[in-house]
Amino acid sequence: MTSDVLASKTAQMSIEENITFVDEAAGSDESGLGTKSAPYKTPLAAVAAIAGMPEEKQASFKIHVKKTGDEEYGEITATALKKTKKAHENAVKKAKKQAEQTAKDKSANDAKAAEEQQRIDESKGVVLTEDPSLPKAKTIRISESVENRNTRVRVSGWVSSLRVQGKSMMFVVLRDGTGFLQCVLTDKLCHTYDAATLTQESTIAISGEIKEVPQGKNAPDGHELVADFWEVIGKAPGGDDDAYGSRFNVDSDPSVLYHQRHLVIRGETASSVLKVRARVLRAFRDHFDGVGYTEVTPPAMVQTQVEGGSTLFSLNYYGENAYLTQSSQLYLETCLPALGGVYTTAESFRAENSHTRRHLSEYTHCEAEVPFIDFEELLTRTEAMIKDVVNRVWAEPTTRAMIQKLNPDFKPITEPFVRMRYADAITWLNEHGIKRQEDGKAFEFGDDIPEAPERKMTDAINKPILLTNFPGPIKAFYMPATKEDPRVTESFDLLMPGVGEIVGGSMRIFNYDHLMAAFKREGLDPAPYYWYLDQCKYGACPHGGFGLGIERFVAWLTNRYTVRDCCLYPRFPGRCLP
Repeated sequence: MTSDVLASKTAQMSIEENITFVDEAAGSDESGLGTKSAPYKTPLAAVAAIAGMPEEKQASFKIHVKKTGDEEYGEITATALKKTKKAHENAVKKAKKQAEQTAKDKSANDAKAAEEQQRIDESKGVVLTEDPSLPKAKTIRISESVENRNTRVRVSGWVSSLRVQGKSMMFVVLRDGTGFLQCVLTDKLCHTYDAATLTQESTIAISGEIKEVPQGKNAPDGHELVADFWEVIGKAPGGDDDAYGSRFNVDSDPSVLYHQRHLVIRGETASSVLKVRARVLRAFRDHFDGVGYTEVTPPAMVQTQVEGGSTLFSLNYYGENAYLTQSSQLYLETCLPALGGVYTTAESFRAENSHTRRHLSEYTHCEAEVPFIDFEELLTRTEAMIKDVVNRVWAEPTTRAMIQKLNPDFKPITEPFVRMRYADAITWLNEHGIKRQEDGKAFEFGDDIPEAPERKMTDAINKPILLTNFPGPIKAFYMPATKEDPRVTESFDLLMPGVGEIVGGSMRIFNYDHLMAAFKREGLDPAPYYWYLDQCKYGACPHGGFGLGIERFVAWLTNRYTVRDCCLYPRFPGRCLP
């Protein structure tokens, strides 16, 4: 309570009766006046109000208290009054001490600010020049630091972090996208205006020798650059509002992090995920090249559907209706007679208003089609591909180190994948008491198993699962029925613990009449698919393929909670920036 408020309330108290009223049930310390019609809520407020009066009036004032609305006011007991006065004295002492500390802190901060300003003013007169007697610096990337130890080098990059130690030493951790390098600036190098005003994410170039750090000291790669010259290339903003560190932090809402994604990816975690992703893409290409598949690049603008019309992004294509592709599968199938086994790694688009952590509106789709195989071989090839890609990624030391940091418990898969039929999954869910969310009833054959129950099963089994033989009505039109049971198809999903489905695949219908029947069943006009139907006319063959979501694969590999963190700029409902 301020002195002005206290004086105002004191003047309005019951002067005639010299009584301050306290109603613990209905009073208010904030708006109360100490009168019968506007009492305080606590005796402490009453004591504080009386303490604000002139000393000659304080002794004549009494405090009357009532605890409930029904009872009459009565004078406060001597014990309660003594206790309240003691509490007031302590509060006054505490406030005084706090005010003194605030004044002391302000004085110290002012002195520190003045000292800093003096340092900055003095630094403007310090000019660095590169010593011409030193050997010419070799320009390198940070990833080349180890082989260039004890050599004078020049490294350029972004200030990832900086720390000032005393008046004549600075530690700057530089980042250039290939790694991190600790740089040590001493003496005059720390006294320039640029050093005094250096900010995180500024770009600088530093020259000097890379030396191993002393035993017991830590630095990236076990060494540091001892600088002899440096310069600023581009200075990032400082201050409280526009500084890099003010734009977001690890506790920021996801919407903030996605809006600032262009800055978030500069962080070690986000950039490591993107580097692992790049290595994964290369590993898939290396795998396909190793098994003799040819890479193709199908169109992204199409006039046909693959996975149902409700998830198509439509566009005006020179006055015609067209769509962004849901999948390149149909185009890959047309390549089989010309190229044999084929694959593509391209963007696919799904206009699915889904906000789950494993869905994106645009994602990187790795798809392959292979001729003259059967369903069992398709499953075997898919399992072999996943294991081979993981092993290729794991064999690269830098990528392996990043995965181990992102996902310490990860180990390459050595055991065979679990093979489970759809019907057996329905049985498993019911035996484990997992019910349908919409009505709380047991799952039945023909139900489309939602994401949550599917993940519960996968996480409980805790092994990769090739879930096979889904009923025809819940799968795509091009999937053929099995010979043993026409109710189910030669189809599969690959489920991974912690992520769920990462691959979907099947054999493809290659009989013209069967395919035309599938078009009719789905209500699709076959006319725009003439080129696809021609595959059944001109040398049909048994074939199959699959599609894999790169983001889901990376999320599994790096233990990311959501696939949105596994691509450069995620696109999902409500997010098309930056």
